[in-house]
Amino acid sequence: MKSSALRATLQHQWQEGGWLSRLLRPLACLTAAAVAAKRWAYRTGWRRAERLRVPVVVVGNLYVGGTGKTPFIVAAAQALRERGRHPGIVSRGYGASIGPAPRVGCGSIDPAAFGDEPALIARQAGVPVAVHPRRAAAARALLEQHPEVDVILSDDGLQHLGLARDVEIVVQDERGIGNGLLLPAGPLREPASKLGDVDAIVTNRSGARGGRPPATPPGVRAVDMDLVIDGVRRLADGEWRALQALPPARRIAAVAGIGNPSRFFETLRRAGIHLDAALGLPDHYDYADSPFAAIDADLILITDKDAVKCSFLDDPRVWVVSVSAHLSDPTFFDWLETRLHGRTPA
Repeated sequence: MKSSALRATLQHQWQEGGWLSRLLRPLACLTAAAVAAKRWAYRTGWRRAERLRVPVVVVGNLYVGGTGKTPFIVAAAQALRERGRHPGIVSRGYGASIGPAPRVGCGSIDPAAFGDEPALIARQAGVPVAVHPRRAAAARALLEQHPEVDVILSDDGLQHLGLARDVEIVVQDERGIGNGLLLPAGPLREPASKLGDVDAIVTNRSGARGGRPPATPPGVRAVDMDLVIDGVRRLADGEWRALQALPPARRIAAVAGIGNPSRFFETLRRAGIHLDAALGLPDHYDYADSPFAAIDADLILITDKDAVKCSFLDDPRVWVVSVSAHLSDPTFFDWLETRLHGRTPA
């Protein structure tokens, strides 16, 4: 079976269940045991989470792969800045070879050195970013080089318990918890019961096709998120246009190397763009080899996350689709600021 067909089969099984999911259940039991052992170690004090001098907000997910955390983190960082905060971001730096020491940067940083998502967040949010597999180490380095930072947003890291947190936010999408099983029998990194322990659940409705996430547990704040297209810019020269003002094209293609490419394609279709071709690439695709040359299209639309890694490609057909997160509750970030104010360590 080809790898793409296997991935499609696994994704279907993760949503609906079936023979492959049942076959993998014994391995899911191992995942459950590992998760339980890790949480027991921190709960009993055998391992200790590091507490920082500033509050920490962890933004993560249970469902493996992309659910829309990056645009939410950008929106959260911008909202906190508007409220007088000085946020910083920590991330694993997936896709980059970090080495023993954390890396800290701000502005236009190299995605090869920091990872594509941290590079995108740094550019869009305009806040300092630190990357390292150990989030606590990244946070220490960030505070050392940027002492003005007074709140840290952790990109992912819900399952990385070495960094103590003050607020936990889960970002999910229409897939919810899928078949409800842990990896590899299902899509979950830890049991769905975790949703009852977090502070807020953000449901990304962009590109939704009728999926219904589970009901929000009592006491957990719930908000919907939609990714709105702000405009497009040509990769070659930075020319900016509204989506509706794209140059005339006989054939339009879309390419996405993100966790859930189909959401990007569906967002474009919902905006009235007819796609003659849609190419989903592996998440964090490095663009060392250009996929564009083989595409028969007059226009090729890509995501901001892809654009940070392929700006060197000189193809005037490529346009970057910029999106921003819009929440159904305009008071959500006021609520977050209140939680931070009340839980700031002394």
